[in-house]
Amino acid sequence: MNLSAAWLIENAYRKDTGARDRLITEYLPFVRRIVYRMAVHLPSNVDVDDLVQAGIIGLIQSIDRYDATRDNSLATYAAFRIRGAVLCELRSRDVLSRGNRKKVREMQKAYIRLEQQLGRDVEDGEVAAELGMTAQEFEDIRRIAGISLVSLDDMELTSGGDKENLLKLLVSDEEQDALALTRIKEIRIALASAIETLPEKEKMVISLYYADELTLKEIGEVLGVSESRVSQIHSRAIMRLRRKLIKSGMVDA
Repeated sequence: MNLSAAWLIENAYRKDTGARDRLITEYLPFVRRIVYRMAVHLPSNVDVDDLVQAGIIGLIQSIDRYDATRDNSLATYAAFRIRGAVLCELRSRDVLSRGNRKKVREMQKAYIRLEQQLGRDVEDGEVAAELGMTAQEFEDIRRIAGISLVSLDDMELTSGGDKENLLKLLVSDEEQDALALTRIKEIRIALASAIETLPEKEKMVISLYYADELTLKEIGEVLGVSESRVSQIHSRAIMRLRRKLIKSGMVDA
């Protein structure tokens, strides 16, 4: 992005009403990239153009509410707002229904339960058997997990018995106190530590997807595997990370 946060604050709101529109236009490819990355995990009947429109609303909200005095860059702040807006749109369409989210949580709990019983990482087939699912039913739920668990929106921090949504904490327009900042630092450290324990291929997919911001198709080209295979590896890695954060007490189950 060519426009600096300082330029944004100085011009977009106070001097040049056209600056805001130009900034929105400049960030539109950013919205599309985020939406298309999320859409890989979605059923084919979901209209991606509608999700782009929801993402644009999130972008506009982020531009209107961004505070350049905070630590987050506009791109970081906008990404959270865009993802949140898209997830709200998905929930309104029942793509992320309560029932589906419940199935994802049951799958997570089954993984944790079996790992505790067996003292090792468990295979997908073992979890499917534990849940009484066919291989296809299991894969369908893991695909749903790829929608809900990829985002910070469904992650809840735990602290002294209280719950707090991580996405809301990170993008809150309110001033953050020392405790909130400490919790953010702790979750980042715990997440980095959990990533280091992933199998090499899962670690690479997470790095390429989140750090390098490649699409699943681009990652597949790097690894020499299909896009669907990358999606499976990605979902498996996210679920593994979620379980580790649950065990550490950082994230709610």
